[in-house]
Amino acid sequence: MVLFDLDRIITDFFKATVLPGIVVGLWLTDLITLSACAIFLVVIVIVFIFLPIVFKYSFGLQKSILFLTFISYPPNLDLKRPDKCGLYATRNFYISYRDQEEDVDVDIAVWHVLPNDLVRRYARELHVDENTIPNATVPSIEGSLGGGRGGSIVPPSEGHSSDDHYQQIERFLHTEGFTPSDETHQRLLFEECLRATTNDVVLYLHGNTASRGATHRVELYQMLRGLNYHVIAMDYRGYGDSANLSPSERGVVYDALAVYQYVTSITRNPVYLWGHSLGTGVSTHLLSLLTEMSLPGPRAVVLESPFNNIKEEICAHPFSQVYRHLPWFDYLISKPMYANKLRFESDQHIAEFRQPVLILHAEDDLVVPFELGYKLYRKALDTRGKSWGPIEFHRFEKTSHYGHKYICRAPNLPEIVVRFFHAYRNEQY
Repeated sequence: MVLFDLDRIITDFFKATVLPGIVVGLWLTDLITLSACAIFLVVIVIVFIFLPIVFKYSFGLQKSILFLTFISYPPNLDLKRPDKCGLYATRNFYISYRDQEEDVDVDIAVWHVLPNDLVRRYARELHVDENTIPNATVPSIEGSLGGGRGGSIVPPSEGHSSDDHYQQIERFLHTEGFTPSDETHQRLLFEECLRATTNDVVLYLHGNTASRGATHRVELYQMLRGLNYHVIAMDYRGYGDSANLSPSERGVVYDALAVYQYVTSITRNPVYLWGHSLGTGVSTHLLSLLTEMSLPGPRAVVLESPFNNIKEEICAHPFSQVYRHLPWFDYLISKPMYANKLRFESDQHIAEFRQPVLILHAEDDLVVPFELGYKLYRKALDTRGKSWGPIEFHRFEKTSHYGHKYICRAPNLPEIVVRFFHAYRNEQY
């Protein structure tokens, strides 16, 4: 043990002094002047010592680096007009609730994207050009391709008349003076679509940076609506046009809880969670919270590009590359975030809920390395109950170049999703 500690001390000392040593060596060999040497040393002290110390004692800076709410793209995006993002028949609205712990009112911005089979059925009434609705082939319940159903489990063509599921929707649509763009009319129509149809619902929880309108996220909504799922996409506090409040782990999880409770208060149809990147940490924490509160949870959860916990993720993230080998990295960066409850410990939460889990990860993911997603998978296999919902892992080869954001472009993703959701649609864990 003594030899190990001594070896570590020597290694840490070398890491801490190698860069200043190089600068001093250049001055001693007259390759740079004394003033240049002094400037370099000051920069080194500021970048590698002063800034980490500031980070340790600034909770606001820690949250800014983790959530990156100051990064917004694409530019000039009007989130109140999802049609400008290529999402026809989509409602923009806001869910308000009281955050009792922080004693603030929170407004959460949400999009509700209608499934394509429903839009196609009422294209004229919704003022949607049928030529803009893609005729995608959807995997059927049985797993065979062709004329499939996806999220629409009991279509009218199978002995169910439109009156069985669509009478109330048609009543709204055929009301004199009905206008799809009217806020009140739209709310009544979209909520009735959730209530009356047989289409399942996907609640999407995005990662850090940008908003629900980011282009790669819109691509995923389009894929899911093409599979005939309702898609509910939200922005946590501090993101998009949601409440201008500083996010925290607890805060964003309760934001997601508010939207989940809104959806489940309207429809009895199966609801699934889909988390991406940081949203995987939100998803697992939310499921753990629902279990703790003895509330009914979603049928299953998809974790796209997940990490096992934020401590290991920040060590692996490209932004930390210049800092991760510093002897004081853990003391000044990792531990302060943990102490301030910025943890997103999916490897702990995944052992606290019973729902089935599907993990999707690309081998060429540079933001959240593939190894962290696989580590979460192995942890789940070791810690989850044998009678709980199964956990599946799908890797995407690096030759496909999906990286961190574009697994939604994988040709086999629709079949993976439909098979997984259908397998556990009627299961309760």
